Amino acid sequence: MSEPKLAKLELKIMETLWARGQASIREIQEAFPEDDRPAYTTVQTTVYRLEAKKALRRVKKVGNFHIFEAAVSRNAAQRRLIDDLLGLFGGRTQPVMAHLIESGKLTLADVKEAEKMLRRLQRKDDSR
Repeated sequence: MSEPKLAKLELKIMETLWARGQASIREIQEAFPEDDRPAYTTVQTTVYRLEAKKALRRVKKVGNFHIFEAAVSRNAAQRRLIDDLLGLFGGRTQPVMAHLIESGKLTLADVKEAEKMLRRLQRKDDSR
């Protein structure tokens, strides 16, 4: 199954669930900074959209509200975002890497770690 595409507010809601494990709509809403907090109904609508996308699920009902948890891992959501980003560049990683280097967001330590991962993957492929 393809991972759902998540919008900015949806990702913020998912971050709350990934951090807390489970939460009600009210708890999700209150996790936003007070000066940038969306309305309860906005969070509610977005949670229901995420449920329809199968990104989260209801786990139980307490009184008249539901408790939700993430059904998609943070890692899977990040992979989808990165794949979408690379799609904007025709699948080419070089423009993205160049930007990360120029902006100072990619360090030599990051490059060395990536090199280690590439070597591990190469060894795994060679052993098949």
